[in-house]
Amino acid sequence: MPSPSLAPSAERVPASRIRALADVAFGMEDVLSLQFGESTLPTPPYVIEAVNRAAEEGWTYYSPNQGLPSLRVAIANLIARLHAVEIDPSEIQVNSGGVQALNLAIKCVIDPGDEAIVLSPNWPNGSAMIEMCGGRAVEVPMARAGQRFTPDVEAMESALTPRTRLLLYASPSNPLGWTATVAEQQMLLDFARQHGLWLLTDEVYERIYYGGRGAAVGEGGGTGGHSGQLAPSILKLCTREDAVIVVNSFSKTYCMTGWRLGWMVSRPDFVQKAAQLNEFIVSHAPTMIQRGGEAAIAHGEDDIAAMVEEFQERRDFCAGMLREVASVNLPEPEGAFYLFPQLKGVDDSYQFALDLLRKKHVAVAPGSAFGNGGEGSIRICYAPSMDVLKPAMERICEFIASYGGKKE
Repeated sequence: MPSPSLAPSAERVPASRIRALADVAFGMEDVLSLQFGESTLPTPPYVIEAVNRAAEEGWTYYSPNQGLPSLRVAIANLIARLHAVEIDPSEIQVNSGGVQALNLAIKCVIDPGDEAIVLSPNWPNGSAMIEMCGGRAVEVPMARAGQRFTPDVEAMESALTPRTRLLLYASPSNPLGWTATVAEQQMLLDFARQHGLWLLTDEVYERIYYGGRGAAVGEGGGTGGHSGQLAPSILKLCTREDAVIVVNSFSKTYCMTGWRLGWMVSRPDFVQKAAQLNEFIVSHAPTMIQRGGEAAIAHGEDDIAAMVEEFQERRDFCAGMLREVASVNLPEPEGAFYLFPQLKGVDDSYQFALDLLRKKHVAVAPGSAFGNGGEGSIRICYAPSMDVLKPAMERICEFIASYGGKKE
């Protein structure tokens, strides 16, 4: 009797090349790890205290599939404070992390055989989730505009087919650090409207932004009451009737990666269906952790400002070292906590990253892990502390220089 096979949609999903390289690193000693997208900063104590207190007070039972009403009100108030956009709590779906939010969003709009345009290089999970739904992820590389990336409208037009249902992008971007300007966001919104597409944007890194070409917090309609810089959001441009889904998370902004708490904003019919489907996926985010999310929003502003200032110092240090290497072309990173240098003479970024790991004991992510347009680059996460970054960057630059040499 033949053994049943796995689902073809599951078989089509490739293994993560980031994880494959990390698995090699896990078997080695004294590795300086810059391959994962995670800060070494601890979760703030007021979040931990709020979660512990919630558990002690009995917040250990089911919550609504859509999330605690009090947390959705807090998120709506946060959006109003940051972006001067009024969102009804009924338009917010709380999730078990940004990953689950993306997964649920894609399940709501992609059927088997449907296609989605994914601006690339991009975090690979979005494309994988589309394939897991039986859809097809069509990765469209970003164009280069000087030291910036920008969406390639002609390539996006060429990628359209009658089965295209979705356009997915991230701003600020993992891995590029690229942050869409207001004009670029308007172009993407107009493109989605013109072609009848859902527009799904990952804004998980919106608070980790260094000014660049976007608006500073408090400018362009901001209402104050918060500190630091803020990446532009598509929420300021779209109407409440637009087919737009915005995914966000507590993970990066509040140093809560392991807590798994995120949310998404969209029009009411989408959120109503997403809440219904959430019952059959994870039911809801853990109730006591949702209470921790409320504490993060209430008390986190000063910590966010200090964190972003620290990340900017690390970014400038790492970028400065890379720009001294002749064979490196480094696009300007405007947000998130990644550098994505293009390396002259490197046509197999996975092998390059593997050689770097074995010879220098430094782990980075290969550019090929991030889809079309990523080959020939590596992703460096500069969120770890300087006592890790300094020796790691020295080793990385020495290794790259062996391919191309130092600048005179």
